[in-house]
Amino acid sequence: MDSTYIALKKEKSFYTWAGAALILLTTIGTGHMSEFDLLEAIRVMPGIADFILTDFLPPAIQAMPQIISPLLDTFYMAIVSTISGALVSIFLALLGATPTMPHPIFKYFIRAFVSLLRNVPELAWTLILVPAFGIGKFVGMLALFLGSVGTMTRFFTESIEEIDLGGIEAIRSVGGSYWQTLKNGVIPQCMPRIISWTLYNMELNIRASTIIGMVGGGGIGLYIQYTIKLFRYDYAFMAILIVGMLVLGIELVSKKIREAIL
Repeated sequence: MDSTYIALKKEKSFYTWAGAALILLTTIGTGHMSEFDLLEAIRVMPGIADFILTDFLPPAIQAMPQIISPLLDTFYMAIVSTISGALVSIFLALLGATPTMPHPIFKYFIRAFVSLLRNVPELAWTLILVPAFGIGKFVGMLALFLGSVGTMTRFFTESIEEIDLGGIEAIRSVGGSYWQTLKNGVIPQCMPRIISWTLYNMELNIRASTIIGMVGGGGIGLYIQYTIKLFRYDYAFMAILIVGMLVLGIELVSKKIREAIL
């Protein structure tokens, strides 16, 4: 037993060191191919710090009246895209999850479709949609909606596939219809997780809406881009601080809600 234990320990140690070496070599190789220079990054740090301390600080408190309207636009975009995306995702997840799919073809078609939506970033969707619809909040909301459907459909599908199938089989065994099975056997079990994932996706959309706003999606991101182009970095920094406070507040509220329902 002792020899077997020693052999297993040596094997585990070998794989650990081999994995660490592989990670190190991969990091060095990709850093070289991307022309990343750690010494240069360290060298420019004092200049970056001086730029931030000189141009960004202190934040422009007087910019608050200008920030409120685009900030609310960003918040509204995140809310609408998250809720509408959640409703569509529930429908798609019920069709694509193994316990609830009407036919196996739905599973493969829906998973391929949402995989496409999920693997195209919201920023890319915005760049695709701006030429068609122009710059504005609608484009930002639509980009967030497409990303939300791709992300939440996957989460919801996994939540449905993790439920206890005993209740579903019991309903079906007494002649329950497909809709009765969903209403009484599936939805009650997976709804807490669906709500939790929806709140998490809302946090992601608040962050993403700031970025896509800078490329034409409207909201606070467009304001930040505008102030940076005018070299009003103190105004931009004030907007960034307010966005950070909004995201933090939403995270705290959603965390409390998730803890209560799970």
